[in-house]
Amino acid sequence: MVKISNEGGEIRIANDVLTYLAGDAATSCFGVKGMVACAKEGGPWQLLRRESMSKGVVVRGDEEGSISLELHIGVDYGVNFRAVARSIMKDASWKLEQSTGIPVKKVDVYIDTIIR
Repeated sequence: MVKISNEGGEIRIANDVLTYLAGDAATSCFGVKGMVACAKEGGPWQLLRRESMSKGVVVRGDEEGSISLELHIGVDYGVNFRAVARSIMKDASWKLEQSTGIPVKKVDVYIDTIIR
C-alpha cells in the first residue's frame, strides 16, 4: 500500500491498483503477448489471463515516496527485445505517474518467455 499525505488529508492506494495499471500498460505495448508468472518453484512460465496479469508485476515503494516496478512478460517471436522493453518502461512509468501522481524511480522488464 502506498500512502500520500498532505495538508488536506491522506490517500492510500492499494498495491493491486498499482500492479493492474502497470500490467495494463505493459500488455498494451506492441510485441507483448501478456504478463507471465512461474507456475511453481522452478516450474515453467505461464501466460496469465487479463484478469490475473497483476501476478506478473511486483511493486516496491521506498522511503522517498517513489515506487519501482518489476514486470515479467512474454513476447511475440521475432520482436526486438530492446525496443519492447524501452516501450514498456516508458509507458508503465507514464501511466502510473499520470494516474496516481507517484513518481516511478525505475522499471525492470524481464522477458521470461517467447510465444509463437
